[in-house]
Amino acid sequence: MPSIVETLNVIKDEFSVFSDPRDKYVFLVDLAKDLEGLDDQEKNEINRIHGCTSQAWVTRKINGEKYFFRTDSDAMIVRGLLSLIERSFNNHTKEEILEIDGSQFLDSVGLGRSISSQRTNGFSNAISKIQSELLD
Repeated sequence: MPSIVETLNVIKDEFSVFSDPRDKYVFLVDLAKDLEGLDDQEKNEINRIHGCTSQAWVTRKINGEKYFFRTDSDAMIVRGLLSLIERSFNNHTKEEILEIDGSQFLDSVGLGRSISSQRTNGFSNAISKIQSELLD
């Protein structure tokens, strides 16, 4: 299993083939289409990510010391961004996840300048929600 940082580097390589930010958005929409998403009953206030301009949710499950997240959003770009969290954080320990600086996540995968500030803030809120719940 690759580390979170190794996964972030792979994601960065995938996005680096696109010089036009619009192509990055198209790729994010493609990722969103592949995301399993959540059932309607999981799209509740407890799982809601606050601070997103769109509706977004995250759930977590624990298997031993490993965490698994599922995400969803009513906006395709956000849904695609959330898929990056699943891909990076799933099957990792609390300690590994807490080491990641949520404010730097998008920059680390080469999307920092391509994503609007509202989406960047919402994405940081998603990581903050995950990390704060791991501390509970």
